[in-house]
Amino acid sequence: MAHIVTSKCRGCKFTDCVEVCPVTCFYELDDQVIIHPDECIDCRACVEECPVQAIYADTDLPSEFEADIEFNATQAARIKEAGQDAIVQKKEPLPTAAQKKAELGY
Repeated sequence: MAHIVTSKCRGCKFTDCVEVCPVTCFYELDDQVIIHPDECIDCRACVEECPVQAIYADTDLPSEFEADIEFNATQAARIKEAGQDAIVQKKEPLPTAAQKKAELGY
């Protein structure tokens, strides 16, 4: 089992989650972070840290985010194969993060 970063992260890219992760399973895209499913140890530490509740266990994932399972797996593999390291330190969110957070109701 793994955790999934959903499209709710797109446009925010809060990285509070990476600081509490005991393994290095988060990878960075231009507009969001994703989790490599083979590296996630299902500890749930990241779930509570996300300010927009964009992270779910794959077994708890609302059906509207089903496509994000494949998206996380494919993109994480692509990034890792390209030699990019996992993200392990918190970074500034995107400039659109506050607006996206408000739109999501958080």
